[in-house]
Amino acid sequence: MKYITIKHRAFRHFITVPFIFGAVIPIAILDLFIEIYHRICFPFYRIPYVKRKHYVKIDRHKLSYLKTGQKINCMYCGYVNGVIHYWSIIVAETEKYFCSIQHEKNRDFFPPKHHIEFLEYSDMKAFEEQYASKRTPFI
Repeated sequence: MKYITIKHRAFRHFITVPFIFGAVIPIAILDLFIEIYHRICFPFYRIPYVKRKHYVKIDRHKLSYLKTGQKINCMYCGYVNGVIHYWSIIVAETEKYFCSIQHEKNRDFFPPKHHIEFLEYSDMKAFEEQYASKRTPFI
């Protein structure tokens, strides 16, 4: 809780509260849509479900030494950070299924960890060896 150490923070925090907490509504809506996608599409692709409880944890509000506002902030962070992490795993599993080819190497791009398992960007030989006999005309 680094913010506690900063003097004269009240005005800055007051101004930013609508932007921070206003994001909860679109995040919750997106959460609903991603969960619908996850529950409907993953069985069709035979991708195992991602367990939400492994990524979203809201428990710091139970700490008795936190003030009410701090508990609310901790609940917000637990939900938002957790759900975005959860989404990133769902999207990563989707990417593994549909496009497991690395991006072109670039010093300004930091690839996700799951890309390590992917084929090299321009390795047509590896692609042909792994997928050529299994391809259909369109996909």
